[in-house]
Amino acid sequence: MTPETATLERPAQDAEVLVSVENLRMHFPVYKGILRRQVGVIKAVDGISFDIRRGETLGLVGESGCGKTTVGRCILRLEKPTAGKVIFQGDDIAPMKMSEMTELRQAVQVIFQDPFSSLNPRMKIGSILSEPMRVHGIIKDASERRQRVSELLQLCGLNPRFADRYPHEMSGGQRQRVGIARALAAEPELLLLDEPMAGMNLEEKEDMCRFILDVNDEFGTTIALIEHDMAVVMDICDRVVVLDYGRKIADGSPDQVRADQDVIDAYLGVSHG
Repeated sequence: MTPETATLERPAQDAEVLVSVENLRMHFPVYKGILRRQVGVIKAVDGISFDIRRGETLGLVGESGCGKTTVGRCILRLEKPTAGKVIFQGDDIAPMKMSEMTELRQAVQVIFQDPFSSLNPRMKIGSILSEPMRVHGIIKDASERRQRVSELLQLCGLNPRFADRYPHEMSGGQRQRVGIARALAAEPELLLLDEPMAGMNLEEKEDMCRFILDVNDEFGTTIALIEHDMAVVMDICDRVVVLDYGRKIADGSPDQVRADQDVIDAYLGVSHG
């Protein structure tokens, strides 16, 4: 099996394709010298294609530098791809206008790796959670927004009184749950989590895994989990896409990926010599 050709057979699925990544390439130029002359490119992502189906939990896994976070940033349109397309609900997101981007920002929510840096330190948790509802016009009445904030905090395993706290008054795991609650406040179609368990201890990781599954089950929210820990992805995801050096080396169910030893060897670095 070679990284260029190895794609595991997917199980038959009737669910609608929510996101389609088509031959995605993201090349970063390398400059040198005073005149900033381009001397090469870094192929962070080099021709990746896969679909994310509505309601599924998809794991995008690979070692550091494999391109998984870059793919996520392209899906969010935080990066403009060198080539290829990201199709969301049938529409190419690259040429979207600002008015359309507002709708995309509501439909696709992201949980970043560092929860502290993604939360405004000057805002109380209640204001942080109510802001998406106000901005996107989801709940216009202030008292109803406060009620929804309490519901979201409880849903995420936090005391509703945390609405009066600031981010620095909470632990890393609690802040990560606040980040997820804020994302759910926007009622998204797709929730993209970029290594949400980084820095957590084993107990916190187990709690987060259960919580991700609960969100998927209760809300039917489509989830894309970007993660370097193969074991985590295998345990909680319906489907796994394995990346290596900017290329896709596997795409299938956890059992399919687990059964292909070449994929595991490549992931562990055995094939890299």
